[in-house]
Amino acid sequence: MELKTARLTVLLDPAKKQAFEQLCAQQDVTPSQVVRRLIREYLEAHGVEWQPSGVHKAPAGKKAR
Repeated sequence: MELKTARLTVLLDPAKKQAFEQLCAQQDVTPSQVVRRLIREYLEAHGVEWQPSGVHKAPAGKKAR
């Protein structure tokens, strides 16, 4: 889990935003949760490795806490 956050502003059509928010509510998820998942999946699909902020990668042979 990420320990720090940053804001991302996205401009989109108001009708699309409303439909997205309604679908999220129906699925009991927040729009932010969906966008974070989409970004993770996009990075993974393109082979981009990243480390969550505030989480340090353990040296080889040791487990991260």
